[in-house]
Amino acid sequence: MGTSAPEHARNTDPPAAPGVAGTGRRNTAVLVAFTGVTNLADGVMKMALPLLAAQLTSSPAQVTAVSLTLTLPWLLTALHIGVLVDRYDRRGLLWLAMGVRLAAMGGLAGAGASGTLTLPLLLVSGAVLGSADVLAATSAAALVPAAVPADRRERANSWMVAAETVAQEFTGPAVGGLLLAAGTALALGVTGGAYALSALILLLLIGRFRATPAQTGPPPSVHVRIAEGLGVIWHSRLLRTLSLLVAVLSAAWGAWLATMPLYARDVMGLEPQQYGLLLSALGIGGLLGAASVGRANRVLGPRWAMFADLIGTAAMVALPALTVNFWAVAAGAFLGGAGGTLWAVNVRSLAQRVVPDHLLGRYSAAARLFAFGAMPLGAALAGVIGELAGMRAALAVLAALVAVTVVPFLRIVTTSALARQRSGR
Repeated sequence: MGTSAPEHARNTDPPAAPGVAGTGRRNTAVLVAFTGVTNLADGVMKMALPLLAAQLTSSPAQVTAVSLTLTLPWLLTALHIGVLVDRYDRRGLLWLAMGVRLAAMGGLAGAGASGTLTLPLLLVSGAVLGSADVLAATSAAALVPAAVPADRRERANSWMVAAETVAQEFTGPAVGGLLLAAGTALALGVTGGAYALSALILLLLIGRFRATPAQTGPPPSVHVRIAEGLGVIWHSRLLRTLSLLVAVLSAAWGAWLATMPLYARDVMGLEPQQYGLLLSALGIGGLLGAASVGRANRVLGPRWAMFADLIGTAAMVALPALTVNFWAVAAGAFLGGAGGTLWAVNVRSLAQRVVPDHLLGRYSAAARLFAFGAMPLGAALAGVIGELAGMRAALAVLAALVAVTVVPFLRIVTTSALARQRSGR
C-alpha cells in the first residue's frame, strides 16, 4: 500500500473549538497541571499496590499479578474504550475516570484503615484503576486538538510528556514511599485526594470536547467502529510503520525494565542506592528530551529527532549486554529516556494533526495498544532467553531487534512521507 490514507482518514488539522485559539495558553497550563497531578497519583499507586500485596503474601506470582492488573486493561479494553472516546464528551469521560478512581481509592483506604485489606480486593482495585487509566489516557490524548491550537500543540505535548516523566519517574515513587511509611490509609487517602484535585483542574478547561460525528443516522456497531480506528493505521504506510516500530521499541523497554532489577543486583553488583541512580538517569534523560524537543526538531527535523529514539533504545539495551560499568549503563539509560520522549512528542503531535477528530480516540487507543501490549511481550521474551542463556544474552537479542528497525525507518519514515501525511495526501 502507498502512503496515502483513505478519504475517511484524511485531515489537515482537527478544528479547535470556538474561542480556543485565544485560550490555548490557559488550556495548555490546565492540561499540564492535570497530567502532572494525575501521573503523580498513578506513580504512587504503581508503587503502592505491589508493596501492599507483598505485605499480604510472600508469593512472587501473586504480587506480580497485582502489578499486572494495572496494565492488562490496555490489552483487554483499549479498543472498546477508544470507541467511547469518539462518541462521548472527552472531558466528561475524564471526569468519569476520576470518579472511578476515587471510588476504588475510597474502598482501599477504608479497608486499610479497618485492617481488612485483602489480596482479592487489591486485584479487583488494580483492574478498576487500570481500566480507568486507559479511559483517562485515551480521552486526554484525543482532547488536546480541541483544547490547543495547532501552533501550540508541540509545546503542549512536550510539557505534558515532561509532567508525565517527572511525576512517574521521580516524584510518584518518592512520595509513595514516604506516604506508605506513614501509614497505608494515609497513602491511599492522599492519592485519592490527588485524583479529586485532577477532576477539579479540568473545570478550568475552555472549549467543547465532544468529537464531531462523521455521519448522520444511527452509529455503526462497535466492531465496525473499532475496525475504522484500526484502519487509520492500516491504510497509512507511515502510521502503520510507526506503530510496528514502536512495538519493537516498547518490547525492548519492557525487557530492560523487567531484567534490570535482577541484573543490577546480581551481575553489576549494585546497591539499592546505586540502582536508584540508574533509574534516575532514565528519568533525567526523558525530562531533557521533553524539554529539548522543539530545538531538536528545528535543528535536526522531526525525522532525525525520532530516529534518536532508535539509537537511544539500542544503547539502553546493548550497553548492559556489553559491559557492567555503572556509568556506561547509566549513559545508555539516559539516552533511552531522551529518545523515548523525542519519539513520543513527535508521534503524538503528528497524530493530533493528521487523524480526523472523530477517529482520534480510536486511533490513540490502537496506537497505545501496540506500545503497551508489546512491553509485557518483551519482558516475557527476555525472561525466557535469560533462563536459557543469561540476562546479558537476553539484552543482546533485544538490542539486535532494535537495530533491525533502522532499515524500515530510513526507508519509510522519510521527510517527504511526513510532509505528505501532514498534508493529507
